[in-house]
Amino acid sequence: MSGDTSPGFFDPRLKAHVFKLMPGRFHVATADEVIGTLLGSCVAACIHDPVRGLGGMNHFLLPEAGPHEESSALVSSGARYGAFAMESLINALLSRGASRQRLQVKLFGGARVLARLSDVGARNIDFVRRYVALEELPVISEDLGGEQPRKLLMYPATGRVLVRRLPRVDSREIAVAETRYLRTMDAPVSGSAELF
Repeated sequence: MSGDTSPGFFDPRLKAHVFKLMPGRFHVATADEVIGTLLGSCVAACIHDPVRGLGGMNHFLLPEAGPHEESSALVSSGARYGAFAMESLINALLSRGASRQRLQVKLFGGARVLARLSDVGARNIDFVRRYVALEELPVISEDLGGEQPRKLLMYPATGRVLVRRLPRVDSREIAVAETRYLRTMDAPVSGSAELF
């Protein structure tokens, strides 16, 4: 189950299929896959049910909608925002048989790579910590903040997450990509959605 259509690729070093998770998406998998993503100011939550051997990851850029978004537009904006990303991932895990009481959370990202803009990373960190506290989800590990982007690989069956901090040189590319993504998010979402 996924909030993304990215097929990923086979990594011969890992001897596994790697699902490449893009910003604003989530993905749930079992033993056959590794979920990978790159984070700058974005935050990713890796959530795992150890009994079911099932896990997933989300990747969001902002904690909430900007001034151009209306509440009805949030439905069509996908998992771009923190609350929707967290709910989407948790609901996907529960629909695959995970138990809410067994969920374990690991949090990553929130670096300050966009120095010229507001500290989006700090806002994301504040949001995700408040969210897991409010939902009473146990955080068993976190690597948040700082100034370096991160590369994550999650093994959904075991919940294991490998983190590699990237050199500041790589931050420029991630900052450019995040700035471009921010611009698309600031535009009003077109279309309509019927809530029921």
